[in-house]
Amino acid sequence: MHQCKDALTVRPAAIDAGRVWVVEADGAVKGVASVADADPASACDYEIAHLFVEPAAMGEGAGRLLFEKCVAWVRSNGGGKLEILSDPGAAAFYQRMGARLVGDAPSDAIPGRRLPLLVVDA
Repeated sequence: MHQCKDALTVRPAAIDAGRVWVVEADGAVKGVASVADADPASACDYEIAHLFVEPAAMGEGAGRLLFEKCVAWVRSNGGGKLEILSDPGAAAFYQRMGARLVGDAPSDAIPGRRLPLLVVDA
């Protein structure tokens, strides 16, 4: 986790810009998501910077709600495509949400690791 600390940190500027969403239920956080500008070399306008669901809450709809909020935000801000650098275990979730697997890309946290790269139209 220490290697991933920077990549997993939600920045206050993203919160201030309205690019972060949290799902809560029964007084507990069930998940969090955020959107960032895509790398200029990307064919996408934005990327999902974070989308995490508490393991005990998986299958309860928090991930779907967070994903839909990300896509809606991109659409409302003039974006057409949203890029997702996914954990391998989450790639199938994104595909169920309509994202297309377009290849793989280097991890932004662990040198030498490659991760599934997906794109969804907003």
